[in-house]
Amino acid sequence: MAVTLPLILIKAIMNGRLTFGMGILIILIVAACVFYWCFITIVKPLRELHKATRRIKSGDLDFKLETESRSEVGDLIRSFDEMRAAMAAFTSEKERISEGQRDLIRNIAHDLKTPITTIRGYSEGLLDNIADTPEKREKYLRTINNKANDMVKLIDELSYYSKIETNRIPYNFQRIKAKEFFDDCSEDIGDDLAGKDFKFIYINEINENTEVIADPEQINKVINNIIGNSVKYNDKENKEVNLTVFENDNFVECILRDNGRGISKADLPKIYERFYRADESRTNSSGGSGIGLSIAKKIIEDHGGSIWAQSEEGRGLTQHFILRKYIEQ
Repeated sequence: MAVTLPLILIKAIMNGRLTFGMGILIILIVAACVFYWCFITIVKPLRELHKATRRIKSGDLDFKLETESRSEVGDLIRSFDEMRAAMAAFTSEKERISEGQRDLIRNIAHDLKTPITTIRGYSEGLLDNIADTPEKREKYLRTINNKANDMVKLIDELSYYSKIETNRIPYNFQRIKAKEFFDDCSEDIGDDLAGKDFKFIYINEINENTEVIADPEQINKVINNIIGNSVKYNDKENKEVNLTVFENDNFVECILRDNGRGISKADLPKIYERFYRADESRTNSSGGSGIGLSIAKKIIEDHGGSIWAQSEEGRGLTQHFILRKYIEQ
């Protein structure tokens, strides 16, 4: 149209239908309209795009490019803004993970300090012959052994975290009898909790023939991480942990309930986030890396199940997870 318009006007002038001056005026008006259209739809958006690239180059991703144009330039701007948004999300997640990693290092350094100090103190007591009776020596050695075990658990969590980061958790899935599996778990849990002055209540309502596809070692880790969390944050005089398992048509559900300090409604949605620990739960005696429950969540989700929690502050925490039942096709 822009090419043929001058030819049409020239023919109109030669045929006497249009004066020369009017023809030039029309051409100028049309040229101005074309220029304005090009400026609005192409030049101005490309200038904004150029400014956006300079902002991104300087590290500024906190802005948004908007356009209503349906042209190719409009598509380019929308695609560019999608890229900017993706970069902003990636940067934010990277910063969150970096901060989480720094927290992890600080937490583990803090949590290793207590057992190391205790081990050094008691070992020096043995070397200096302060433990001068068989009973005292046994007490000192038992304390050293317990603190060494605490350190091993922290190191194991750190090792497991590295596997989560690279998605290399080693699974060995197999068909297992759910009732028998949880019965065996409960025996170990009961023995462990008895030594920590916890009352343990266990209820198993699963049919003897019910099976699940699972890695028993990893599900054991889930249960131990949840119970370990319950032990750390229970400040009651009469401490208690309940384990209940039952089934429905498609799932086996495990419920682990304690009567500890619980957690606030504001903190509850965050407890499965990596590195998260409520500030009020952080004490010199409790410790923990802040990744135990996030590991539990990862394992359950990798089994095709789900995990969630309920709590009333001051009255305990209840955690549920479900595993899919094995059903013959």
